[in-house]
Amino acid sequence: MVDAAPTPAPRAEHEGRLPLPGAGLPGSRRGAAFVLAAVALPALTAVLVALRGTLALESVLLLYLLAVVVVAVVGGTWPALVAAVASFLLANFFFAEPLGTFFVSGRDSLIALTVFLAVAVTVSVTVDMAARRRVAESRSRMEARIMSRVAAEPVAEASLSAVLNQVRSTFAMRSVALLERRGDGERQLGLVGPPLTGRPAISVTAGPGLRLVGEGPQIFAEDRRVLSTLAQAAGRVVEGRRLAGQARQARELAEIDRVRAALLAAVGHDLRTPLAGIKAAVSSLRQADVEWSEADRQELLAAIEDSTDRLGDLIANLLDMTRLQAGALSISLRPVAVDEIVASALIGHPAALTEVEVPDDLPHVLADPGIAERVVANLVANARRFSPPGRPVRVQAEAGAATVRLQVIDRGPGVPESGWERMFQPFQRLDDRSPGGSGLGLAIARGFTEAMGGTLRPSATPGGGLTMTITLPRAST
Repeated sequence: MVDAAPTPAPRAEHEGRLPLPGAGLPGSRRGAAFVLAAVALPALTAVLVALRGTLALESVLLLYLLAVVVVAVVGGTWPALVAAVASFLLANFFFAEPLGTFFVSGRDSLIALTVFLAVAVTVSVTVDMAARRRVAESRSRMEARIMSRVAAEPVAEASLSAVLNQVRSTFAMRSVALLERRGDGERQLGLVGPPLTGRPAISVTAGPGLRLVGEGPQIFAEDRRVLSTLAQAAGRVVEGRRLAGQARQARELAEIDRVRAALLAAVGHDLRTPLAGIKAAVSSLRQADVEWSEADRQELLAAIEDSTDRLGDLIANLLDMTRLQAGALSISLRPVAVDEIVASALIGHPAALTEVEVPDDLPHVLADPGIAERVVANLVANARRFSPPGRPVRVQAEAGAATVRLQVIDRGPGVPESGWERMFQPFQRLDDRSPGGSGLGLAIARGFTEAMGGTLRPSATPGGGLTMTITLPRAST
């Protein structure tokens, strides 16, 4: 049940983090702005002192104001305030009469300096407020994207580790986990990041019996709404998985019930027919008041033998299907020759009804000999059932790059492509055109083939009929 994800590289650990509430420009920009003010203002003063005889105080103050605006744009309020005060003092000392002092003799100069300082401070505060508004808007957009994505994503496609990773990156957590209460303790359903140390910075309910925890920096009150939404999304993923598991179990139970019902139907119909034939033949032979000729006796004994064979085949198929349905099929794979498989499968079958073209120098295949023989025998029996009189079933094989293909070909009426998959369903009798079968042969053949790591696929025989192709992996040499 644990849905753990590997720890991302440190570089990507904080990608997508929500901006801090009320944050303005980052500290790196403020530091750069202080450096800019310390360098630019002395340099500007040196240039203006050289031009002091050609510039009025008002022009000098406008140039200093431009420098303050640049510093404010780069670093926000505090660097701009420092630059504004420094510019005020520099303009006063170097350009306001009397020069070289901080005393201002003229009323106009005093007004100009005072207005300059007020404008510089106002610009600094305005730039910082604009930066804070941009951060707030960016935070709102990120919250909206996260919440809309989580709300719109179908639960069936969601990943618990993806939701936990979203929490981790959004709030810069070191580790995030989803815990489920079991009795007196909690068990971990999902984890991203290093193992928990027991000191969570966040802990929020994610659903009945579920708790989302994270270890890392403390979060702000403004983050609780987004955190709660992500926690509920993680809870929905877990609940969706449980519902999917229950639905899968329900489908499996329904399939078992369907097979059980079909099995009862087969037992009620297919077993009754050979049993009735055996009973009738034996009862006839036991009649003391009837004198049976030798030919009649042989005919009744042949009927008993045929019915017994049919009964044995049906019981074997029912047992095989039960093993497949229960997952109790024991497979022992080993290298085996294809011609040996075919020869063993055709023992007891009239040679005139089968054409075999399987070279004895084909590469060995990796298969269970007994299971492979059953597959070939079932396919040949099915092909003979539909083959017209005088048209033998053909069995041929050829080697591929990594596999060996074995084909069982008949010249019967064939099956439309739309019915190919339906042929492999248990108890399917192809529109009841074969009353002698139980409808299990092809289902067992495909189940056995896939259990050996191979495939069984039908195709149309050129000129009419059906071709069944078994593909098995070549044994390594």
